[in-house]
Amino acid sequence: MTDETLQAQPWDTAFEELLLQTLPRLAARGPLTGEASLRAAGLDSLAMVELLVQVEQVYGISIPDGELVADTFATPAQLWDVIAGLRGGRAA
Repeated sequence: MTDETLQAQPWDTAFEELLLQTLPRLAARGPLTGEASLRAAGLDSLAMVELLVQVEQVYGISIPDGELVADTFATPAQLWDVIAGLRGGRAA
């Protein structure tokens, strides 16, 4: 990943590492973009639970049940919006 790519994305490196570890197919598609389809990269229900647990542990948040919907996990940008909102203290 280049510095330019890092600056273009709103998330931190820990988030990207979590996604690439859980969904190795994302790395094969080149630099991670906000609109990459997590489902096309292999996000099934088991991978979603694994990713959810890791995100909650790394960021010290609890994603509310109302956010545990397919749209939240559709793209990196959508998932990061929920994480960022919870980290900022607002209800997602």
